[in-house]
Amino acid sequence: MKILIPKALRKGEVVGLISPSSTCAEPEKIEQAVTYLERNGYRVKTSRYLNRSEHDPLHTDHYKLHDLHQMFADTEVRAIFCLRGGAGATRLLDRIDYSTIAANPKILVGYSDITALSLAIFRKTGLINFSGPMAATELHSPSSYTEAHFWGILTDPKYPACLSNFPDHSISCVRPGSASGRLIGGNLSVLSSLVGTPYLPSFRGSLLFVEDVNEPAYRIDRMLSHLFNAGLAQQCRGFMFGQFSRNPSDENRDYRFNKIFTYYANRMHEGAPVMAGLSYGHVPELMTLPVGARCRIELSPDHFAFGTTEPVVSS
Repeated sequence: MKILIPKALRKGEVVGLISPSSTCAEPEKIEQAVTYLERNGYRVKTSRYLNRSEHDPLHTDHYKLHDLHQMFADTEVRAIFCLRGGAGATRLLDRIDYSTIAANPKILVGYSDITALSLAIFRKTGLINFSGPMAATELHSPSSYTEAHFWGILTDPKYPACLSNFPDHSISCVRPGSASGRLIGGNLSVLSSLVGTPYLPSFRGSLLFVEDVNEPAYRIDRMLSHLFNAGLAQQCRGFMFGQFSRNPSDENRDYRFNKIFTYYANRMHEGAPVMAGLSYGHVPELMTLPVGARCRIELSPDHFAFGTTEPVVSS
């Protein structure tokens, strides 16, 4: 597969906003995100059907596809930021014009339900894209950690060579080791739904990262077992578990999740590092991750190093 690297984002360039998943019920957050982006020196172009939805999903899908294709085809737009996650992106995959995207490689950012677009676009075009903050969920008022990682990785080719975890997110060395590979992952529920489709990238030799929200331990267990039963997770060179939602009243939640992580770590091939606690997920302090980029992880009980081994944006 030929890997496509988007150009780094520069001040004064145009950022496009699209809503390929759910709509935002708080339009003031969209306005705040636009203000934030403009304050940081970028021009903002909203897509024609931004945040528009119909009762008929066929019409809604038409709007989403129009805006996705239009933003990639628009030569003035240098980066595309998704509005929010939710649901609906998987319905688009078999009707996306991947040739238009491949002919116009540019920055694309989103996570959660956007995992479907992220993985499908990398699988079909080789375009490195970014699993990170979205306009109506983080960028209307980002934390300093989220903000630093987001702009650093999109604007500076050297920045992602060393990515640091948020200090308050404790790292658990489930299994020590070091490995290099292409970074594949996203929301576990969405990723697992792509198994058996032509939109899931190869796991062979990859570093896999996953997170999820509002999912009990037994469902996480079921989805991970699905990846192993399909013969996919065993092909990975390393596994990184991000942040999973917490229920304060569930006192045994951490214990159950740690047992699950350890169980599947022991099913990986010998020497594959497995960590838990990556600053990635539905949390205020969100690391931006380059999907499809070649990365390296080094992990031991007292050491964690992670970063890219090649540029993810070109100068």
